[in-house]
Amino acid sequence: MSDGKIYIGNKRYSSWSMRGWLAVRLAKLDVEEIAIPFVRPGPTPAIAERSPTGLVPYLEHNGAAIWESLAICDYCAEFAPELWPADRIARAHARSIAAEMHAGFRDLRMAMWMNLGRDFSPHGRTPGALANIDRIEKIWADTRARFGAGGPYLFGASFGMADAMYAPVVGRFLGWKPELTAASQAYCDAVRAHPLVDTWYRDALAEPASMLVDDYETLP
Repeated sequence: MSDGKIYIGNKRYSSWSMRGWLAVRLAKLDVEEIAIPFVRPGPTPAIAERSPTGLVPYLEHNGAAIWESLAICDYCAEFAPELWPADRIARAHARSIAAEMHAGFRDLRMAMWMNLGRDFSPHGRTPGALANIDRIEKIWADTRARFGAGGPYLFGASFGMADAMYAPVVGRFLGWKPELTAASQAYCDAVRAHPLVDTWYRDALAEPASMLVDDYETLP
């Protein structure tokens, strides 16, 4: 019997679910995965019945209830502290860029939503989205220059919580194909190749046609 449950939405679309799911799997928590397909217009009643906010991801584990992706990341790191950098300064940087991801980049979210099964290039290049992309590329370049020696991820050889927070951004970039630097593209390729990210993609692409949502499949 598992130690709890993680509620997620469609893997094809749900960027926040992806973050929480990656954190849970990285920490190797023994929880049952329950996918609740989105309905539109929202909110999705079946999610509202379970999650305190009516949103996913939502984690129940050994009596604890945790919502919000970044909170799930921190909770999972209590079981696997190595998922944040061990060095104090690097860890502070990792938490800062993860929090910036959690709180910001609204223009990118609105213009280039996550759909892991579609090629939406060359659309979505609004001024706000491009400004967000420029900031993200600077974050990645600065982080890798300061802390990324020894591996392809933001903090080197290990895929950690900061990478989990930015993995859906990689999904957006691969689907919408904005112009990126060679270094940013290499980071995207490394994240996409990670076994857990690849598992999420495989599951997303295997979702039945009944789970497709027109709002996410059609350009405005």
